[in-house]
This record gives sequence, C-alpha cells and structure tokens, in this order.
Amino acid sequence: MPETAVQQLHPAPAAPLYSLRAVEKRYGEGATQVVAVAPTNLEIAGGEYAAIVGPSGSGKTTMLQLLGALDRPSAGEVRFEDNPLERMGDGELARLRRTTFGFIFQQFNLIPTLTARQNVEAALAPAGSSSGERRRRADELLAEVSLSARAHHLPSELSGGEQQRVAIARALANEPRVLLADEPTGNLDTTTGEEVMDSVERLWRDQGLTVVVVTHDPAIAERAPRVIQMRDGAIVPAAAAAAVRPASL
Repeated sequence: MPETAVQQLHPAPAAPLYSLRAVEKRYGEGATQVVAVAPTNLEIAGGEYAAIVGPSGSGKTTMLQLLGALDRPSAGEVRFEDNPLERMGDGELARLRRTTFGFIFQQFNLIPTLTARQNVEAALAPAGSSSGERRRRADELLAEVSLSARAHHLPSELSGGEQQRVAIARALANEPRVLLADEPTGNLDTTTGEEVMDSVERLWRDQGLTVVVVTHDPAIAERAPRVIQMRDGAIVPAAAAAAVRPASL
C-alpha cells in the first residue's frame, strides 16, 4: 500500500494544545519556600472544556496562571501548541495574552466610569481598530452574552451577573482561542452563577473555544466534561479523584 494511503488510514494524532512536563512552581527560598505546584504532567486538547478543582491552597489558581502565561514555572516546561512558554520573552508572552488568551476573574475588574460597551471597547483599543469598528464589535459581543439592552449602563447600574457577563464579553474582545476563568462565579449567587456558566458553555459549544475553569464549587465543576482535581499542589490521579470527589470538591 502506498505510504500516502497508510497516512490517510492512520493519521497522526493531533498534538495537544497544552502539554505540561514536570512543571513546578515554587515561591520563596529555604525554610520559607512554598511549593504551589509540585512536579506535574498535564495535557489539554484544543476545544476541551475542563474544570480544575480543589480546596484553597491546592495550587489550582497557580496552575491557571501558568496556562495563561501570567507566570513562569520554576522548573519543567509549559508548551502551548508545542511552543515552550517559559522560553518566550516578555513581549512575546504579552502578545500571546492579548491575542490568544481571554481571562475571566472572580473580581469583575470593570472600569467604573465606563459603560458596558465602553468597557468592552477598551479591550479592543490596543488592536488599533477604528472607533466605529470597536463599537460594532463591542455591540456584537454584548449581544452574545444577552446584554444589548444594558450597553449604556455603568457597572454600578448592573447586577453582579450582568457585570460578569460584561467581563466575559471583554475577555472575548480579541477573539481568543482559549478562555481561562478563575472562580468566575465566586461573587455570585447560585442562580446567577449558573446563568453566567450557561453563557460560557454556549460560547464553548458555538465557537469551539478551549475553556479551563478554576472553581471550588462542585455544581460548577460537574458541568465540565473533564474535571482535574488538585491537592497540595499536585494533580490527583483520575481513579483516586473519583473515589474522593464528592467530599473534596
């Protein structure tokens, strides 16, 4: 059989979007040193929706920061599309964060003197687009999170859930391929949190985003097709995680 036919019948498996090899993150030195992430291996596929769970101090937020190029590992490799992030310069990492990663945090971090639309437009300014283009794009994004009618309202005039949806629209401003969320429902009541996660899941399904959510809320974690459990800076093996999951989330 010709080689090309063999390749078609047995295509090479796609490389993971993220590949972490013996990744470690330590803070401080000597007796005061804290190991936030113990030596860890992890792969995340493109288009995957995963929740990272664990108690406070388990290392899950530090892991998200490593995935988002907000921090560098103390040891090991964090590869994104087979490119080692720890070897990139600050300018390269900043460009990657601006164009490829979208971030959602527990604190909404909206500018209080700007309307919902203007908060989204502000995220588009570094791209150098015209004011008309920024306004059009901001309106599109607010529509995607069902906030068109609130575009002219200040953050103080919006509910917590509405503010978080503005933050989601802002995170999507530059069409990222990866959405990283750190306790996105932490400041919301249960019903509002579920509505926010409905928006995130709809974007994941419709746009094919890779989504990684850090949460301590079992209801939020259970919505994700994949749950990655952390404890004491390490990822708990799947079998052990399944055995203790109800008590530890």
